[in-house]
Amino acid sequence: MKYRPFGQTGMDVSAIGFGCWELGGRYGDYDDTEVIQAIHKGLDVGINCFDTAQGYGFGRSEELLARGLGDRRKDIILVTKWGIQYNDSISEKGRDSRAARCKLSIETSLKHLNTDYIDVYLVHWPDRRIPFDEPMRAMEDLVQEGKVRFCGVSNFTSPEIEACMETRRVDVGQYGYHMFDRRMEVDILPTHEKHGIGFMGYGSLAHGLLTGAFDENTTFGENDWRRGGGAFNMKLFTEENFPRNLRVVEDLKGIANDMGIQMANLALAWVLANPVLSVALVGARTPQEVEANLATVDVEFDEDALRAIDAVFERHEVNTKPDVWMD
Repeated sequence: MKYRPFGQTGMDVSAIGFGCWELGGRYGDYDDTEVIQAIHKGLDVGINCFDTAQGYGFGRSEELLARGLGDRRKDIILVTKWGIQYNDSISEKGRDSRAARCKLSIETSLKHLNTDYIDVYLVHWPDRRIPFDEPMRAMEDLVQEGKVRFCGVSNFTSPEIEACMETRRVDVGQYGYHMFDRRMEVDILPTHEKHGIGFMGYGSLAHGLLTGAFDENTTFGENDWRRGGGAFNMKLFTEENFPRNLRVVEDLKGIANDMGIQMANLALAWVLANPVLSVALVGARTPQEVEANLATVDVEFDEDALRAIDAVFERHEVNTKPDVWMD
């Protein structure tokens, strides 16, 4: 495994992180035993960043991760998030970043994760009804109490990051970033570089599309969010876009073959080629998937490969930087 600076936290983070969104049950069915084995494999190969959220399955993901970590929790950088998936009259679109909610959420996550502190605590999505100084002060209180080491935001716009920084430093940010979605290159990545904020990229394999495992006969289960066509205002799986995107992946496979690597490794290597990025998050349900992802760290990625990839997207007229935010 290779490691990178995690912003200005003083921590070094594995280039590949273990993403736990799918453990919340939004990516179809999985076997708990195999997932726990995958977590163990991740630990054994040097992955030290595990990312989850209270909103992933209403705590299901946090609890399963805790089972997998066992007594090795202190060997890792544990990241979780708060501020969404609340089913009450107080929240709007399921979001609530009031200080009172923050204090309740941290206790719930600490219990789910069977730990007494969180390494990185993030506001999952901006709750624009609440002035940003409120959640930032609330998280700083948790830092002072020893329940959180570092804090930050996920899915906030660049001006919203700047607004948060007026109250308390944003240590880490987390955003979707992959070949099909390069919107973060416009101003989010420059903002992170400017302030030395650690950047976590999620959806590195375009939510499975860049694994190369899908074809025109692929269907998604009733409990798989991709069945609805997409998320984050990037409709990768709609009837209109999915066939075209499959053709893009087929062309990308040719580049991967020329480099002697698997399609998923090409996709991950592309993400890791951005020097501002701290960690690329990838979900895994089996030890074999973890092992396959690990091969990426040895991929040599140069400008010729970047140009060849860009040419594929241009040829298929894919707009990777639409002028629309994620929500």
